[in-house]
Amino acid sequence: MSERRIYLDISAAVHHRAGLGRYADRLTRALLARPGAAEMFSLFYNQESGIEPLPGLESWPQVTVRHSYKSWRLMVWAGQLLRLNYARRLPDVRLLHAMEHLLMPLGSVPTVLTVHDLIFERFPRLHKSLNYHYLHRAMPLFVRHASHLIAVSQATKKDLMTFYNVPGNKISVIYEAADARFRPLPAERVEAVRLKYALPDEFLLFVGTIEPRKNLERLLDAFAILRQAGVVRYLIIVGQKGWLYEGFFRHLETSGLQDRVIFPGYVTDEDLPAVYNAARLFVFPSLYEGFGLPLLEAMACGTPAVSSDRSSLPEVGGDAPLYADPEDVEVLAGQIRRGWEDVSLREGMRTKGLTRAKEFSWARAAAETDALYQLTARSHNPLGRFPIPNSQFK
Repeated sequence: MSERRIYLDISAAVHHRAGLGRYADRLTRALLARPGAAEMFSLFYNQESGIEPLPGLESWPQVTVRHSYKSWRLMVWAGQLLRLNYARRLPDVRLLHAMEHLLMPLGSVPTVLTVHDLIFERFPRLHKSLNYHYLHRAMPLFVRHASHLIAVSQATKKDLMTFYNVPGNKISVIYEAADARFRPLPAERVEAVRLKYALPDEFLLFVGTIEPRKNLERLLDAFAILRQAGVVRYLIIVGQKGWLYEGFFRHLETSGLQDRVIFPGYVTDEDLPAVYNAARLFVFPSLYEGFGLPLLEAMACGTPAVSSDRSSLPEVGGDAPLYADPEDVEVLAGQIRRGWEDVSLREGMRTKGLTRAKEFSWARAAAETDALYQLTARSHNPLGRFPIPNSQFK
């Protein structure tokens, strides 16, 4: 490579790391679709056995390191602690964007770090011990050494300022978006997916990783109230097991609802929008979210939603969902019942949700991120040591 490059660390995407991976994948593709991208961007990730390039981007300039995910995390943390310089790993690097919570030390090279959330600081007991201790020690270093931070919500920006005393002018809020596939779909497509996954005619839907923060035990309790009242017959849970999920499944076993709570198994990315479309109501009772993408995906599909009133979720949902205190089972059940039984209310929520979802797009996120790269590089190198093409700085 002869020109200086902006490197995008897409490790989260190639390692399929749930929400972080979706963010890295969607933002990268939107950035690479911008004018002049071929002359500006290279990809970076740690490549262990079985890891393949992102589909469709195999021919894009990319650099890899041959380390396992865990060993690379430790190497990066050690490098930050010892103030090492790994810039030799990235030929002609002019700026690095770390899209997950892992920032390679690059000496004087400017860096941008996306911070998705600091939930491990707010709720340490809801994380696996080793992961909590790593993040608790490493993230303050990453945040301090980054030239600039991207927060995916105002809630995350506030947490950065609260927990790490980061000055507000070091943080830019750039929102995520739902993929364009999430939209209202034809009835025949929805019905085909309903039959494929053996979904009932009417159901309440949750989408997300099964972990304590998602508050699924209280959702079960709220569903039990509605089931006993004859209001909602089925709850569909779409999501993989995360961590510390055993308590939820024990709760399910003692609830008597095993035949009414359905796990359709792995739902492909292509089929998930139709599952949202098929639901009568979507529920997202999470205790805390850095952004809350499933809520936005549901709204983009025209599915009315009941959401927790915590963290970033009102910021994302606006006036479209019904909100509930996620720790009050009776209130949560009451809001679900309102949305379930009131046809005109659901239609209004659908219209508001579709309108709200249009305010978020990956093209907009990419434009704002690209502009931030240029500002960061200019402010970090005021003498122009790393020239910036005018076609990219707008």
